[in-house]
Amino acid sequence: MTKPELSYDPYNIVITGVGGQGNVLASRVLGNMLSEKGLQVTIGETFGASQRGGSVMSHLRISAASSWSPQIPKGQAHMVIALEPIEALRVLREYGSPITKILCNMRPIHPVAVISGNVSYPAADDLENWVKELTHDSWFVNATDAAMKMGNPIYGNIMMIGALAGIGELPLDRRDFKQVIARSMPADKVKDNLRAYDIGIDMTRKK
Repeated sequence: MTKPELSYDPYNIVITGVGGQGNVLASRVLGNMLSEKGLQVTIGETFGASQRGGSVMSHLRISAASSWSPQIPKGQAHMVIALEPIEALRVLREYGSPITKILCNMRPIHPVAVISGNVSYPAADDLENWVKELTHDSWFVNATDAAMKMGNPIYGNIMMIGALAGIGELPLDRRDFKQVIARSMPADKVKDNLRAYDIGIDMTRKK
């Protein structure tokens, strides 16, 4: 198998969100899709108070040549996939650089301090502007809203993988996604996941 070329080797991806958004599943599916291409993928994960909606972060290091340590060095993320916008800013400040690109789901999950009225959650326009200041290129999508129309917000993480495929930054294709999903989910779930993936692709191909 001829391995695809990467714009950087290793290509470093951070997937970030909060507990319950399906962050870990997204990292596993994405990693398996890239492995289908013959690439070597190392995944490392960090968990905050994930059972209480705390931060969850996955590091993926993708290479055509060799395996790498699972932890991405500070300031060396090439792509950030954020399932929640505040988490996008948190990760960018630590792992971002002038070459970092970001795919950001704009549905907020309010922390306890916001719910209790102690602090205010930033406006969406402000969040987008702050993210743009910290990145080379950015895509903002409403994956959670689209997933809720399908009847389950957890499909948002699959839409984000589709949206990443739509950007064209990595060698991701629908056949690999279908194979990966078919191995990890019951047959009756495959159709809905393919639909979610296709919706995600359309979110960024239209940019």
